[in-house]
Parts: sequence; structure tokens; C-alpha cells
Amino acid sequence: MRQRFSILMALLFTGSIAFAQNGTIRGFVYEKASGEPMSFVNVVIKGTKTAAQTDINGYFSFPKMAAGNYIIWTTLMGYDTATANLTLKIDGIATQKLFLNKEDRMLSGVEVSARKTERINTVNIGITTVTPREMKLLPSAGGEPDIAQYLQVAPGVVFTGDQGGQLYIRGGAPSQTGILLDGVTIYNPFHSIGLYSVFETDAIRNVEIQSAGFNAQYGNRTSAILDIRTKDGNQNRLSGKLSVSPIMARAMLEGPLRKPKKEGSGSTTFLLSFKNSYLESTSKTLYGGMGEPFKSGLPYSFTDAYGKVTFSGENGSKLNLFGFSFNDLARTFDPDTPGKETANFHWDAKGAGATFVVTPGSSAALISGKFAYSHYNITANEIGFSPRSSQIDGFEGGLDFSYFLPGHSMLKYGVEVSGLHTSIDYATGAGTNIGLDRRNTIGSLYVIWRKNINDKFIFEPGVRLQYYSAISKFSPEPRVGMKYNITQNVRLKAAAGLYSQSIISTRSDRDIVNFFNGFLLSPDVSIKNTDGNYIPTNLLTAYHVLGGIEVDVADIEFNLEPWYKNFTQNIELNRTKSINNPGDFLAGNGQAYGVDLSAKYSKGRFFFWGVMSYQHVIYKTLVAQTVLDTPSLQSYPPPFDRRFNSNIVASYSAGKKKDLELSLRFNLGSPFPFTQTQGFYEDPSITGTNASVTQNNGNLGIIYANQINGGRLSWYHRLDLSVKKRFIITKFSNIETTLSVTNVYDRNNIFYISRTSPKRVYQLPIFPSLNITWNF
Repeated sequence: MRQRFSILMALLFTGSIAFAQNGTIRGFVYEKASGEPMSFVNVVIKGTKTAAQTDINGYFSFPKMAAGNYIIWTTLMGYDTATANLTLKIDGIATQKLFLNKEDRMLSGVEVSARKTERINTVNIGITTVTPREMKLLPSAGGEPDIAQYLQVAPGVVFTGDQGGQLYIRGGAPSQTGILLDGVTIYNPFHSIGLYSVFETDAIRNVEIQSAGFNAQYGNRTSAILDIRTKDGNQNRLSGKLSVSPIMARAMLEGPLRKPKKEGSGSTTFLLSFKNSYLESTSKTLYGGMGEPFKSGLPYSFTDAYGKVTFSGENGSKLNLFGFSFNDLARTFDPDTPGKETANFHWDAKGAGATFVVTPGSSAALISGKFAYSHYNITANEIGFSPRSSQIDGFEGGLDFSYFLPGHSMLKYGVEVSGLHTSIDYATGAGTNIGLDRRNTIGSLYVIWRKNINDKFIFEPGVRLQYYSAISKFSPEPRVGMKYNITQNVRLKAAAGLYSQSIISTRSDRDIVNFFNGFLLSPDVSIKNTDGNYIPTNLLTAYHVLGGIEVDVADIEFNLEPWYKNFTQNIELNRTKSINNPGDFLAGNGQAYGVDLSAKYSKGRFFFWGVMSYQHVIYKTLVAQTVLDTPSLQSYPPPFDRRFNSNIVASYSAGKKKDLELSLRFNLGSPFPFTQTQGFYEDPSITGTNASVTQNNGNLGIIYANQINGGRLSWYHRLDLSVKKRFIITKFSNIETTLSVTNVYDRNNIFYISRTSPKRVYQLPIFPSLNITWNF
């Protein structure tokens, strides 16, 4: 195996030498006011049709250029045009930095949409790109914009609730979605109150939601990827914000530790963010008069801290050092006895690492890399159950090489290594105590080649090779994407790929509400599938197939994508382990398919985004109704199988300075499935060893329906509104006040139904809030 990896890497490095034999014009584009890299900027060579677009690092490249004098210039709506004169020597490399001023005007005839250029020149299937500005257009609970709330609107995303809710992307469970912060894995990014994530909105530069068919750059996940990139910090001045609302307080500070001596020279910057929720206290004080659940207090609290230092070189190379600490606490109460606690859950995540970007002086390659260590731990204490705990910790490192070829083509390859450790302690429904501890080292190599043929056809094959050392399994995973531009405004696209992962979730897919989100690595024991046969590999595996069409009509972007995912193998904990059902694990499978239609309009003062989605998800696994039964095969919809989901987001900026913003969001979703209660019985076996069944009552036992998730709750719908007013103090300082109302018409959306009574527990009722933010 090592020999295969060595040979392939040698071939790739040898092949890369050819690209260095041609002259190359390259560089970076930055925002002048802050020094932040700018993505999706069009860079053009004057007098030619040759153009390039900057990547997430603000990097652009024109390879295979003849020696001579050139003028390059930029086009980006909302920014002034930047130009530069440069001389390229024979077989040389010319590097240029460009800085853009934010302006309301542009060079005559140069109004080019950066997003449209990206859609024309990349496959861009199954991808939704989000910026902080777009997040802030969404009416947000407590006036606090957050990526967790924006994700709920994205095509193919299903959100299961305000309290303990999780995000499910195109049929996949949360553990099948990889969450990356600057390329480093975050294992639990969402707080127990599902409206907020661990990420600070204003520290984010860019977010990509890759809901299906993601390319070979990403691995060890079988459903989706959420790739979040943070800012580097302001190079020129100290800036930040302070924010307060009834839900939380937030603070962010960024600025230079070492200012650039002149425009384009080296610098050192920092970025710090902190937020703390006090919702449990304020919900009683401010909203107690509105009744439950506010009267008893919303039992959620969290604290998040993130820090980053960036060392930037004169040639565009940079080193980022970062660290984070995220903490979450949630409690649940008896729905029949307000104030009676039934469980508490606590998780924390800590980590630190480094990422870097290097532009070698003698090579046209862009080299990037990462190394990080993180630790995640969760505990649960529930009345009537044994305590549970789980943890995952380890390191991950990687090195990537990118070559930007003529005509928006590209070659990219890389290598990744990670070492993980997981443990879990829990008790099964049969009362069996289980402790599992696993370690694994994963080695990965990937290659992606994108060829743009005459700006008409884009072909992007790739392959990812993964080796899981603990179970001695090699997983080759070919992937492909393609696009055909029928015209500049009509484009067809498609993608497919194979995927695997070794991380197993401890969350039960049969529970709608489950705060315990632990992880375990693939075991090295024999596991049987639903046919009773031993499976050949203990990995979760899947394949994706999807297509689509993009149509631009009068500034409206339409996107239609049908998709299909086959989860050929799902590994899960055996929760009915008994004599008739031995083994700690079971292997099932599942299928998900659907179609998403979206329309987006953003021009002038108006923003509109509408999304309609249909999906159908079915899982198969072995099920035993009691610990004495022999398991049988059952097909069932998981609790996130919302067949129809629709979202509308609209925003209007009023006032001469566009300092008054009105926003709304409406969500309509079909009912979630749930397992019905069939009856009750007295269970005397758990009253204690000295208890007499003739003198003591047993505990109430529940008889569940034979069919898992055979029932459906009611339809979900909710309207949110917000009004934001900005007051200018100085050039760099302003106050923003946001009045928001969540669930405007106080819809009783069901959270869950009590098992032992007809009591219904609802999602958040009408929730008004006022947020005040000082930006400086």
C-alpha cells in the first residue's frame, strides 16, 4: 500500500515540473480597507479575452504566458477597478497584489457578476455559497444572525426543531456530514438550542454547503460537507463589534499586531471572538409572563471562544495559528410536571492548529496545508438510565498543491493523514453495560483535474484513495463532475461519486429529539448485515448521483437539481443486544432521493430567495421489539424524513443610505415521522431486588408500535420578521438595532408528544427580541 502511494506521488510531482517551464502571471486580490483576501474577483489581462477568478485565498493565476509587458485589472460589482502594469520575463513568474476600494460605481461597461462567472466556469453542482452579508439578510432569532439559521433555508436541508434540533442534508444524518473550520474538523458545530452554531458570523469569510456529489478533496464522510473559512483580521486598524440581546452577548475584536510598512508588504494580524448565552435566566425574567416554556426558563446555555493570529508575507504566503473552546449545557424537563428535571447533557470541544498558504518563488503552484489537534467530549445523565459518555480526539494534517491552467482549468492534488481516538460508555435497552474504545490512523491521497473546453464543456474527474489502518481497508473512491454551457444563461450539470467513512454516530436515527451526540470509530469485529451475512468491510459506504440545470432570466437565478444517494452500508450500535441478537453492532442500509428547486434575485435594494424541496428517505435494519425477540428486517423512514419543505426569504433596504432593512422568512414543512405508543404495562423487575411485587407497584412500561416511525406529526409552518436600523456615528462606527419576531402568528408546531400522557410539547412560541450592536 505504501508503495502505491509513493509511486503516485512521485508521478504527480514529476508531472508538475512541466507547468513551471512556462511564464506565469499570478497574484492576490485584497480589500484595501481591511487587507482581507477577496474571493470570486474577476481579473482580466487588458487587450485580451484572457481572464481568471480569485479563489478563497484571493489568489489568481495566468499560466503559459509569453514574455512581455502586461496590464491586468479587476472587475467586481460594488468595488472600484484596480489596475497594475507588470513585466513577465521568459519562463519567469510575475507576482502582483491588487487592492480594491469599495465604491458604488464601476468602470463603464464592466458590470460583471462574479457569481455568474463562477457558475459558468466551474461544475458548481450541489453547492450553495454563503457570505456573512447573506446570513444577515435572514430574520434571526434574537436578532443574532447565525449560519445555523441560514442553513435551514438551503436546498435539501431539513431542520428538526428549535430545541435539540439537528440539520440533515439530502438524506444524510449529522454524523455523515463533515463540518470544516478552515479545513479542520468540528465534530458538533450546533448548540442544543438549534438556532445557533459555535461560529461567529462576522468572523466568517465564506461558507460552502456541499450537499451531494462533492469532489475528491473531501473524504471520510458519506453525505455532505460544510466548509467554513474565517477572516484573517484587519491589517490596517483595530475594529470589531459588541452585541447584546435577551439571548446572548457577543464580542469580536480584530486588528494588526504588526502593520504593513507599505501597501502589499508583510503584516501580522489577530482575530478574537467570544459569545455567551444567558437564555435560561432571561427567558424567565423577560418572557415569563408569556407562559411556558419561558416561565420555567429555556434550559440552554453555551459559551464559545475563538482566536486566530495570521502572519502574512510580502509574496502572499501566510501562516494562521488558531485555537477554539466551545461549551454547551442543556436540560430536559417532565412535560407533565413543569420544573422537574429529567436529564442533563453537557458537551465541550477544544482544539488548536495551524494552516498555511505558500507561493514558491520558483514554482507556479499554490501550496496549502494544515495541522491541528482537537478533543470533543459529551456526557448525559438521565433519570431511569445509566450515565452515558463519549469522546473523540486526535490530530489531522494535510498538504495540497494547486495548479491553475489556461482557460479556467486546474490540477489539484494532496495528501492527508489523521489519527483518531474514540470511546463510549453506555447501557443497552436490555441493561447490558458496554464500553468501547477505538483508535485509527487514516491516510488519504486525492487528485482532481478540471478541464474547461472552449468555455462550453467542463469535465472534472477525480479520485480519492483512503486507507483505514485499524481495519486494514483500502477504499478507492472515483468521483466526477461535468457541466455543459448551452448558452451563457442556460447550463446543464451532473456529478457522481463513491464515498466512505469510519466514524459512527451514537445517535439513534429513530429519535426525533436526542441531545446525546457521540462518536465511535469503525470496529474490527465481524458484523452481520440485514441478510445475516458477514459484511466485507466495516465502513459506512455510499454513492451519489445527481444532475441539474441552471437558468438565468432577467437577474433571477433558477437552479433545479434532482439527486439520489444510496447508503449502501450504515453501521450502527446494537441497541437490542441480547442472546438472540448478539454483537455490539448492526449493518443496515438506506436510500434517499429528491429534487430541489431554488430561485434567487439580488439587485439594488431587493433580495429574494425561494426554495422548494421534495425528498424521500428509507432506512433498513434489523429490529427486535423486545430483548427476547429474534430480530427481523424492517424498513422505516428516519425521523428527519420531511417529504416536502419550502422556504421564502425576502429583504428590502430602505432609506437614502440603505440604513433601514426589512426582512421576512416563511417556512412550510410536511410532518415528521415518529414511532407510536401501542400500550402500557407494569414492569416490576426494576423496582429493586428487595421489592415485593405483591406490595409495591412496578414502573410504567411502554409498548411501542411494531412499525418504527409509522406515524406522522402535524405540518410545520412559521413566519419570522425583522426590522434593522443603522445609525452612523463616524466613518468607522455605527449602531445597529434589530427588532425581530420569531413565529409571528404563534403557531403551535409540535416538538414531541409525551409517551405517558396526551401532553403535547411545542417548539418555541412567538418570540420577540431586540438586539443592539455597536460596530467599530
